[in-house]
Amino acid sequence: DVQLVESGGGLVHPGESLRLSCVGSGFTFANYGMIWWRRAPGKALERVSTLNRDGTTVYLESVKGRFTISRDNAKNTLYLQMNDLKPEDTAVYFCGFGIHQGPGTQVTVSS
Repeated sequence: DVQLVESGGGLVHPGESLRLSCVGSGFTFANYGMIWWRRAPGKALERVSTLNRDGTTVYLESVKGRFTISRDNAKNTLYLQMNDLKPEDTAVYFCGFGIHQGPGTQVTVSS
């Protein structure tokens, strides 16, 4: 079975950084483009970033220049480096592909 487990969330102040990790198992990690989504309180799920199989990336406009998606296929791990965090980045962050999604990790940005 496909399993995805996110980690690295936490409570930070505006302007600080976090790096999220997502470990996948039960599938050939390197064969799939991977996605980070987030759901803020009271808001719809939104796609934060995509890392395609060919290495190309796509970012939500509001995180461009601040977030970087990357992967280590040898470790079956997807990352999201988040810099200059803002209160509006507060959300549960999920990783996955297709219909598969992990349980999420909470990111809270507050002064």
